Amino acid sequence: MNLRDRYDAATAGIEAPFAVVDLAAFRANADGLVRRAAGKPIRVASKSVRCRSLLEDVLAMDGFAGVMAFTLPEALWLAGERVSDDILVAYPTADRTAIAELAADDAAARAITLMVDCPEHLDLIESAAGDRAVRVCIDVDASYRPLAGRVRIGALRSPLRTPAQVSAFAEAILKRPSLDLVGLMAYESQIAGVGDVPPGRPARARVIRGMQQRSRMELARRRAAIVRAVRELTDLEFVNGGGTGSVEKTAAERAVTEVAAGSGLYQPHLFDQYSNFSGRPAALFALPVVRRPAPGVATCLGGGYLASGTGDTVRLPQPYLPTGLAYDGNEGAGEVQTPLLGRSADLLSIGDRVWFRHTKAGELCERFDALHLIDGDRVTRTVPTYRGEGKTFL
Repeated sequence: MNLRDRYDAATAGIEAPFAVVDLAAFRANADGLVRRAAGKPIRVASKSVRCRSLLEDVLAMDGFAGVMAFTLPEALWLAGERVSDDILVAYPTADRTAIAELAADDAAARAITLMVDCPEHLDLIESAAGDRAVRVCIDVDASYRPLAGRVRIGALRSPLRTPAQVSAFAEAILKRPSLDLVGLMAYESQIAGVGDVPPGRPARARVIRGMQQRSRMELARRRAAIVRAVRELTDLEFVNGGGTGSVEKTAAERAVTEVAAGSGLYQPHLFDQYSNFSGRPAALFALPVVRRPAPGVATCLGGGYLASGTGDTVRLPQPYLPTGLAYDGNEGAGEVQTPLLGRSADLLSIGDRVWFRHTKAGELCERFDALHLIDGDRVTRTVPTYRGEGKTFL
């Protein structure tokens, strides 16, 4: 039985649209991440999973430890549900209500670490938490800045870049008795989040690989110097770095104690563009064919599930099964209908499914209340996404 037939048979009693996770692919992807991490623990990026049940499944596997949450309310919920007792909030928070809730809950305060990168963050946390102790982590700028800093490649995140800047900020934190500095984080988005084999663009691939090699060398030296400078002031529980695209490279740095990953569990199609690893598509969604407007055309219901990011065609979900389908250049993926073109369209009838892969990982879960988990040739569980549990967190 081929893959499409297996998925169709496993979900025969479910009305599309719906989303699934292939558990065999999910587990294989998790094993691959662990191999690449070479013994260093992987902190699971929850924004790329957005399903409590699957987060619990991953954290039960060898090689995974802790959660990287994307908001403090999410972290409070995960801690309250006992999903993890080690949760790093990856982005700074300005949510005073949530900070006060954190400070008032001893168990949550022990489990959750907040991200900071400026004195205003410290002032806000102290004013909201009172004199209660709060764990914090310093976010460090990991972008690449060639040509004497005139060019910036990487995400616009922290203003802290040099060992002197980070050390001075660490000293400022240590002067505040209610703040406990426990970690450093530096996310190299220009390496972890940029594939080096963009389809049909060999010249661009060479440019990306060259940039990434130079960036890795620069960041490894700078990150090591930053860690040394801060460890001269205080002990650190962890130094976090990397992402799915750079797991083995980041883990190889002695200064890094753990890596982060999440997207590689689902393997959305954006992560097909890497030469250093390959994963199995695990998270898919199915749309029903509702029209056959012309030969070589099959129209699906809905499907306009665009990913966040720059406004280009990469944000479109990818028709996956059956193979040989492409978008109409004048319509793309639509809010109410998605016409697909190609010879495979003539093999589709009204009511048949077309299987798609989302561009990014967890954003798919914002479209569906549940994930149907396929193991072998049947759905073994149906579990709620964050949306299905009434949780949005943004």
